[in-house]
Amino acid sequence: MDTAIARSVHTLGVEIGWTAICPYGRLAPDRGVAALVGGAHVAIFRTADGELFAVGHRDPVNGAHVMSRGVVSSRHGTPTLASPGLRHVYDLRTGECLDVPGIRLPVYPVRCRDGVVEVGIVGIRINDDGRADGWAG
Repeated sequence: MDTAIARSVHTLGVEIGWTAICPYGRLAPDRGVAALVGGAHVAIFRTADGELFAVGHRDPVNGAHVMSRGVVSSRHGTPTLASPGLRHVYDLRTGECLDVPGIRLPVYPVRCRDGVVEVGIVGIRINDDGRADGWAG
């Protein structure tokens, strides 16, 4: 995870619960895999240049869990994912649909640690006084 993001997450009192998905080498470039992470259906991608992205597996337009089978590409230097059904194109960094305003995929933190791809679910830290609890998933 980017260190600037890690600092801001820590400052806000938020924790990330990491789940191991697979060895980095198992992810074929520009192909996706689906995983269940903390109850969330997640599609994980490795781009041709080695970057990792994790987005919601459910297509927000038709409701099908198919995004891991989408087409990875780029638009004006932005890494993108086209849904396999209706071919709506999403920014892999933000989840924003580039074709239909107001539609987006959830995005998840993803990292490679010791050669293993991990996806995070953001949670809220439980304070000593009990003010915040549970996972925000």
